[in-house]
Amino acid sequence: MHGSGRYAPSPSGDLHFGNLRTAMVAWLAARSTGREFIMRVEDIDTQRSSMDSAHRQLEDLAALGIEWDAVEYQSDNGARYAAALDKLPTFECYCSRKDIQEASSAPHAIPGQYPGTCRDLSPQQRESKREQLQAAGRVPAIRLASEASSWRVHDLLHGDYTGDVDDFILRRGGNANQGRDWAYNLAVVVDDGARGIDQVVRGDDLLSSAPRQAYLAHLLGHEAPEYIHVPLVVNAEGKRLAKRDGAVTLRQLREQRSVGDADVVRMIAESLGYPGLNTAQQLLDAFDVERIPRRPHVWE
Repeated sequence: MHGSGRYAPSPSGDLHFGNLRTAMVAWLAARSTGREFIMRVEDIDTQRSSMDSAHRQLEDLAALGIEWDAVEYQSDNGARYAAALDKLPTFECYCSRKDIQEASSAPHAIPGQYPGTCRDLSPQQRESKREQLQAAGRVPAIRLASEASSWRVHDLLHGDYTGDVDDFILRRGGNANQGRDWAYNLAVVVDDGARGIDQVVRGDDLLSSAPRQAYLAHLLGHEAPEYIHVPLVVNAEGKRLAKRDGAVTLRQLREQRSVGDADVVRMIAESLGYPGLNTAQQLLDAFDVERIPRRPHVWE
């Protein structure tokens, strides 16, 4: 066995069919290539995460036949993130979201990118800004002082992909730190490096974040993983499947449509081009990572 794959849900509600399908693909890709499989609960967002939701998600995944070698909770990894932050070139950012929106909408600015407002402030300016935030009971964000404007990654389904890299946030600012203010881009890269994750399977809505994360991995001395960004499950309008689309979670399908767990596995298998299979093991026996569909799956 070599390397590891992972699935990393955010525990903010039950997983819908699209989430379950991506989780199954992540498990299949890892197991079919002899990798360990790690379940990582991304629970550093204190406003949205709950332990009850995390337990329900794990129960649903297990019900479909997905098993794992370890479960990890990001909320336990603060020391790991702090140690990584100390190794990186960073600067404090005192901007509010409104400040950044206004600056990034200015002429010649790149929409959605941080415009570098706080990167080159003088020590006196920093001290003044820090005192202003402190008086309001707030702390600055910590941003990466990036030396790259773009980075290229390779994805099994999408080929070579180059995306923008800016001075992205590593630790969120705002109200006085509660110890769980680590930004997603830092946490995911540090955890992947610490666990030896060398295969990342997730929805292709996250493809644009891969260059930032691969660049950060490079700075921390980690090899970029093999990326597999899977096309999403969409509704009839072509929009990403969501809980507002009706009975789309495993528990809703059981209760409202009398659909069993094996039926859901069969639906996932059909969506991946393997009709007639209704257990995870049957799907694993037939699975070929090169045959992952390149188009979104329409939920009916």
